[in-house]
Amino acid sequence: MSGSQNYINHVALVLDASSSMSHLSRKVVEVADQQIAYLARRSKELDQETRVTVYVFADKVECVIYDKDVLRMPSLKQLYRVGGMTALLAATLKSQRELAQTAQLYGDHSFLTFVLTDGQENASHRCEDAPTRDPRELVQGVVKMVETQEDNWTLAVLVPDQMGKREAMQCGFPKDNIAIWDATSTQGLEEAGQVIQQATEKFMVGRSQGIRGSRAVFSMGAESVNKETIKAAGLTPVNPSEYHLIPVSREAGIRDWVIECGHSFRTGCAFYQLSKSEKIQARKRIAVLEKKTDRVYTGPEARALLGLPDTEVRVKPDHNDDFTIFVQSTSVNRKLVPSTRLLLMN
Repeated sequence: MSGSQNYINHVALVLDASSSMSHLSRKVVEVADQQIAYLARRSKELDQETRVTVYVFADKVECVIYDKDVLRMPSLKQLYRVGGMTALLAATLKSQRELAQTAQLYGDHSFLTFVLTDGQENASHRCEDAPTRDPRELVQGVVKMVETQEDNWTLAVLVPDQMGKREAMQCGFPKDNIAIWDATSTQGLEEAGQVIQQATEKFMVGRSQGIRGSRAVFSMGAESVNKETIKAAGLTPVNPSEYHLIPVSREAGIRDWVIECGHSFRTGCAFYQLSKSEKIQARKRIAVLEKKTDRVYTGPEARALLGLPDTEVRVKPDHNDDFTIFVQSTSVNRKLVPSTRLLLMN
């Protein structure tokens, strides 16, 4: 095997351990351990080497695991302890600065970092790990770092609300590498774990297609679904004689609407347009429609294109002028949304 084919992923979790995370501390460990187990399984299946780094931050930033083989990772149970404020910028800067010292000799190396926080920055200006005490200089430091990172670096952040998203954008995080999670409940953290898993799946599948980094790791919009990514994923169009596109003019059950429009119905043949946030089960097929031509692409590669793991995951549609996502329905009475379309496979 030549060096260029040897994919080596350096995945980092930078976890908020401030006092406000105490009600979620057990769940943080569970979600992080699940993510690491998932990475280990997919690394074997995709024949990619994955090395994991974990930082925890509160008043100070601590690296508890550095660039360790994902197949030999311990549980974070003994390593995640909460207490203190939120040195978010110091943690971001330190993690990227230290990871940049990782040797990249031989092989195709790529760096993927997820920062998870439940609050706003409030402690970096007095954190010993920060390169400066000036809050504005800290922000500018992150902006400059993101701007100058090579194309094999992906930096993503999960924040608790719109204010956190605004602050992350001001710090230079790419818009589609920022996700909002519900920091008030274990359910919210569970869903954040699913979002990270989906983004990781998209990243790892993309790696095997030669993609080195992403500025749209959380997006299902035009950045992720376009002519280039469809071609790279190996999707081929379905023969137009094998499907119908049916406009939905009012709310109706899926079977009733198909029959009312003069078609026969069998379970699994109908795909609804993804128009709101919802859970997609592991076995559901996905189809992608090119709006301009009504050309339809489907197959297992369509799930991979969206980064859907082989587990249930919550997804939300993102704006895309050129393509629409359709999800297979295995229900007979799923309510269709007016002003969408229904894809019926023969």
